[in-house]
Amino acid sequence: MALEALEDILEKLTVIVSERREEEKANEEANRVHLEKLSQYREMLIADGIDPSELMSTTGIVKERKQRKSRPAKYVYTDDTGVEKTWTGQGRTPGPIQAQLNTGKSLEDFLIEK
Repeated sequence: MALEALEDILEKLTVIVSERREEEKANEEANRVHLEKLSQYREMLIADGIDPSELMSTTGIVKERKQRKSRPAKYVYTDDTGVEKTWTGQGRTPGPIQAQLNTGKSLEDFLIEK
């Protein structure tokens, strides 16, 4: 490599390293300020007679999600490989059904008879 190319690379790396050092310094400062605020709020809670662990236990309540019942199949169709499949009518229309809808068939043609 030519000396000029090496000097150019060195200059670019120097800029990158200095930018990275500035970012690290800013991150450390932000972290320090954050920790100071946490300490300050903790002291305020203790001064008001509130235990910080007690506060955390009240926010930890998470509502349990109920599992939805699966919907029964509403439509039946044959896919491209000849396998018969079903569709609940929810979500995106399966490709084989959509292709036949585009040719003029109606969705009622695919209904499962009950």
